[in-house]
Amino acid sequence: MSWKSFRFAFIAVGAAMLASCGINSVPTKEEAAKAAWANVEDAYQRRADLIPNLVSTVRGAAEAEEDTLTGVIEARSKATSIQLNADDLSDPAKFQQFEAAQGELGSALSRLMVTVERYPDLKSQGRFADLMVSLESSENRISTARTRYNEAVQDYNTTIRTFPDIVGAKVIHGAEPMQTFSAKPGADVAPTVDFGGQE
Repeated sequence: MSWKSFRFAFIAVGAAMLASCGINSVPTKEEAAKAAWANVEDAYQRRADLIPNLVSTVRGAAEAEEDTLTGVIEARSKATSIQLNADDLSDPAKFQQFEAAQGELGSALSRLMVTVERYPDLKSQGRFADLMVSLESSENRISTARTRYNEAVQDYNTTIRTFPDIVGAKVIHGAEPMQTFSAKPGADVAPTVDFGGQE
């Protein structure tokens, strides 16, 4: 075997080894997870954009519920002020802060919906009904986007922890695991349903 043939074979083997060590797969899967995160942010932003119209509509029909409306406005303000960019997805503290703020907004919206039940005239208004359909659609989009993000992160986190990709992930890319969304504490417990003593 000539030196030229040996050198060519060595380069080919070296390139194959590098290709199998996460040189391309790690950044590809990281970018897929970041793209999925962008979809999560978009879904949350769509919900946040609906809230001023919803609050305005409820305020016109239920002026006595100012505390509830103020709570929704404040929760929206907090949720939109906490930004989590793609580079922060490996930081558990920042991720939990973002998730908590979005959870507070969801809780405030739930309280608003309970309040609305006391105003049948409001529920029959076409504008309110349209906003509720849009809000429900937004919540579905958020759920779907979070699920897809978790799947992309699982794929990425598995890749950076398994051989041979772990070599490129640690040595070349300095890859860190990304955070996933998780259920709220107590979400595994079925809620108590009370029908007020009816039989």
